[in-house]
Amino acid sequence: MGGGSSTVFRKSALASGLLTTEELDAGVAELCAKHGLVAAEVNDELLAAKLVENGQVNRWQAGQLAAGRSKFNLGPYQIVDSIGEGGMGQVFKAEHTVMGRIVAVKVLPRYKSTPESEKSFMREIRNQAQLDHHHLVRAYDAGHDGNVNYLVTEFVPGIDLRRFIRRHGRLSMTAAASVISQAAMGLEHAHSRGLIHRDVKPGNLLVSQDGVVKVSDLGLAGSFNLDGEAQNLGDKIVGTADYLAPEQITAPQMLGPPTDVYSLGCTLYYAVTGKVPFPGGTAATKVRAHCTTEPLDPRRLNPELEDDFVDLIAAMMMKQPPERVQTMGEVVRRLSKWADPQSIAHAAAVDHLDAIAVQSIHPSERRRTPPVLSDTEPNFLVEPGQESGPVESPSQASVNTKPVYGLQEETVPDYVSRYDQALLTGLNVTKRNDHSFALAVIVFLTILVGCAGIAIWLVTRG
Repeated sequence: MGGGSSTVFRKSALASGLLTTEELDAGVAELCAKHGLVAAEVNDELLAAKLVENGQVNRWQAGQLAAGRSKFNLGPYQIVDSIGEGGMGQVFKAEHTVMGRIVAVKVLPRYKSTPESEKSFMREIRNQAQLDHHHLVRAYDAGHDGNVNYLVTEFVPGIDLRRFIRRHGRLSMTAAASVISQAAMGLEHAHSRGLIHRDVKPGNLLVSQDGVVKVSDLGLAGSFNLDGEAQNLGDKIVGTADYLAPEQITAPQMLGPPTDVYSLGCTLYYAVTGKVPFPGGTAATKVRAHCTTEPLDPRRLNPELEDDFVDLIAAMMMKQPPERVQTMGEVVRRLSKWADPQSIAHAAAVDHLDAIAVQSIHPSERRRTPPVLSDTEPNFLVEPGQESGPVESPSQASVNTKPVYGLQEETVPDYVSRYDQALLTGLNVTKRNDHSFALAVIVFLTILVGCAGIAIWLVTRG
């Protein structure tokens, strides 16, 4: 599209208040001077790229403006970027227009709004409101804009543990102990308030740039009496298949703190091996394995693990809740032997520098254009299946483990046969049928008989 003030990008930029006419004209003039163009030759794509390069808008904002979107606020919060999608909704980075505080805003978009989902979202808001701990993502505010409910929490600049390990590989015992013990401290606080998380997993442990770990996404949290009796949990199985405690499957209405201990044990297993406890198969096979099967000894995947460390993983993952480590306090105490906060702080700092380096590279188009939504819903929201957020955005969203056919590295076993591996990767490999096997046996016996005949002939000649 040629230059001019009537293009979709420029109209949206002015309507949104993100840019002024003077800033747009200055960008056009800069492009003309640099590339020898006339103003009519500067299209939206060139102008958007220049404004991003100048730091006047970010890539997400530029993409939204190019799609004709101009509303970037929820109540007093100005949306500045997309973070990702959580179990209960989409998550955005935002700034309070008066206080200037950077926050994360989780919204329940219209396409997810059902009476049940709205009730769950309100439960998450109330759950987080009663928690205040250094190792839990804190809730700041909640509100309603048009037909959108939203929850405002602290913004954690960093990365979730799953993405960290997929980027850098498994953790050392000291780094893993530091991450898991910090998460355990936060969960212990939630348990002391009568709440269990029910969806503890690497994607819900946020590692900040200075190595502080915070547990996020209480969308599935349930309450229990402090004497251990569960309440208001219902019969529905919730959580992520790779990290479900056996009782979440067999008795989902009767959960307690040991339930989170099991899931945190699975997370610790993943942290030091780079694999989930039961890789491969379907959600149904994983569920059965949690109830009936012992995971592969993690020392086969990481020979550097000490026996006491492996014993703790096993104690956290006992099938029967009474036989399991009972409290997060005990987890913290037993991990203190290895925990060194500086180990994960250094790794997080290195990751942050890596992310900055990646962001400095001009990317190709990373995102499909989401459809325009109605005026009653903030139009920066995307529909299901759309990618949201820059590739290197910090994560405060619950990221479910992908299906095994998606070839996520940590869900594929290291120890399966070639045939089983071929099945997992979708290759067109089949076992020999009975006919080909019988033919092979006949050939072998024929050769054997021939060799025996020759041997007998040689003996008789001798």
